[in-house]
Amino acid sequence: MGLSTAGLPDFPWDSLVPFAQRARAHPEGIVDLSVGTPVDPTPVLVRDALAAAADSPGYPSTHGTAALRQAVVDWFARRRAVPGLDPAGVLPTVGSKELVAWLPSLLGLGEGDVVVHPAVAYPTYDIGARLAGATALPTDEVADWRGRTDVRLVWLNSPSNPTGRVLGVPELRSVVEAAREIGAVVASDECYALLAWDDPWASDGVPSILDPRVSDGRLDGLLAVHSLSKQSNLAGYRAAFLAGDPALVGSLLELRKQAGMIVPGPVQAAMTVALGDDAHVAEQHARYARRRAVLAAALDAAGYLVDGSPAGLYLWVTAPGAGQDCWATVADLAELGILVAPGEFYGPTAARHVRVALTASDEDVARAAARLTGA
Repeated sequence: MGLSTAGLPDFPWDSLVPFAQRARAHPEGIVDLSVGTPVDPTPVLVRDALAAAADSPGYPSTHGTAALRQAVVDWFARRRAVPGLDPAGVLPTVGSKELVAWLPSLLGLGEGDVVVHPAVAYPTYDIGARLAGATALPTDEVADWRGRTDVRLVWLNSPSNPTGRVLGVPELRSVVEAAREIGAVVASDECYALLAWDDPWASDGVPSILDPRVSDGRLDGLLAVHSLSKQSNLAGYRAAFLAGDPALVGSLLELRKQAGMIVPGPVQAAMTVALGDDAHVAEQHARYARRRAVLAAALDAAGYLVDGSPAGLYLWVTAPGAGQDCWATVADLAELGILVAPGEFYGPTAARHVRVALTASDEDVARAAARLTGA
């Protein structure tokens, strides 16, 4: 008997296949802006750290090395305005997607429990609720769940994938206060936090759920999730971590030990080095800023509207005029050999948007811009 996928939607990216085929038929080939997959080289210092740790015959620590956990603590203090984290409250994960998908199950959620996530959101928040047998509630309004004792987990995503929306300190505080009233866990997916473009976030930084201005210096019930995939081009390493409430992290650690959910030792060594170096992150930020400027200008010249998108790796776009169904926009751009993601992947309220990724080479971004503008 095979595993049941009853109750799970079809994998959304499969529906893009015919549009990808259409884009590939363009005389000058496809420019794929549909998926946020890094294309730039992994930094040399990170590769060197991986190679130096390649002789790794023993089992790695599920909790991560002491050096890695301290590197996370130092990084939060230096880059996220979160000083004094307890290294016991840090846990490496095999990329961030597995943590998003399995956190409701690891927290013991099931039938009758509710998982809140953003109204326009990365689909895996919903999938994680379904895998646990819980119910997903897509909403951005705290009033929709305040006081509900069946709400056990609240997901935040700031900066948002796909919209780039950033939650400020007052918005984060309101979520934390409401969650603490009912004993719910707040998990904040902050994987794009170092990729801010517009002020105030570019100058002041994107606030974390662990920021003392948000948490009042108490981390009970709070988890921040972060990945090195985007800022350090480590998507292939599956290098991510969570940090926050030491008691909650300790419980997750014990479960992950039982299940063998362990980041490989050489990857832990590479993460430690990556977290300690800000220069390569600044270099990558500059690359994406260039590409963002070129694509945004070309879309504007072609009559498209870039909606918000103050941070993150995507432009959130509607078609010229009053907009149209996202699949029509996907088809229009595929005729130009440009593949983008339909907003429908991220929720029914996003049916007039498409997501345009910045994760393409400078050459491909220039090709896309030329096709949009007719240059």
